Amino acid sequence: MKKTFLAAAATAVIASLALAGCAGENATPGAGAGGEWSKSTLSLDFATYNPLSLIIKEQGWIEDTLGDDVAVTWTQSLGSNKANEGLRAGALDVGSTAGSAALLARANGSPIQTIGIYTQPEWSALVTLPGSGIESVADLRGKTVAVTIGTDPYFFLLQALDEAGVDPSEVDIQNLQHADGGVALVNGSVDAWSGLDPMMAAHELNDGVELFYRNVDFNTYGFLNATEDFITNNADLAQVVADAYEKARAWALENPDETAQLLADVSGLDLEVATVVLLERTVIDLDFAPGAAQYSVLEVVGPIQVANGDIPSQDQADAALETLFNTTFADAADPSRVG
Repeated sequence: MKKTFLAAAATAVIASLALAGCAGENATPGAGAGGEWSKSTLSLDFATYNPLSLIIKEQGWIEDTLGDDVAVTWTQSLGSNKANEGLRAGALDVGSTAGSAALLARANGSPIQTIGIYTQPEWSALVTLPGSGIESVADLRGKTVAVTIGTDPYFFLLQALDEAGVDPSEVDIQNLQHADGGVALVNGSVDAWSGLDPMMAAHELNDGVELFYRNVDFNTYGFLNATEDFITNNADLAQVVADAYEKARAWALENPDETAQLLADVSGLDLEVATVVLLERTVIDLDFAPGAAQYSVLEVVGPIQVANGDIPSQDQADAALETLFNTTFADAADPSRVG
């Protein structure tokens, strides 16, 4: 197992970031009053960018815990935008997104809160072809860079340019979908690509592209989000979900090869690619409760979203960030209660 996968848990202090007075503070570890669960359905997502969700779905721990009284529905999220759509529409009680997408959704009126952090993925980096002459971010001046605007790779690119003292106007940014950006780099249509795994890992292994700038701190974390209605009215079920996520985290750390195989099976990736994504570029051993580390990275991303017009004002971005985290269920998580 790679060192990144076993990285020490984040040491940021989890401060008073939960929404005060939330009904979820009284979450119970089992069924509600009278021995009954608070509702008869539970809608969850699973996503290849959320490996813990794959484990929970495969193992059936939530179904085993809830029994026949609650019908559990799993829906695949193909991206943060799809998870946010499901949460906003009420089709999902709990959904998986990047941190930047969670902030964006709440700032634009989606009634969600982040109840847990599933991983810290290094899912974006700056990529070029061998012999391109690009060895640093500063070398991007006057070059063409492919990226999907409004996504984590876009925010990664802007942070990298700012750190290097390169104004975005000095770079020809081409707005291409993730897969198209990778193809454009390989065929020489662009000079560089702000890439996204697992496509980035596949191009690295199959086409020899080079990751010339990496910074895990510029990647926003994997956020597990729930609707406020679910948090308030179904705290018992929210706690079961949190318990299952902590059990899945321990299982993934104990079974890295099996977790990589599961990712390969669900995503259709070659096992070699899935292994790189999971074992070399994903930190799973971290604190489940959202807190200071995530707050800090979103403090940087929020103004970028405002400047880009994705969030109407900085006041809205600040208000969303201040009310986004709810640590109630993560703080009380007990993996022994599920399965």
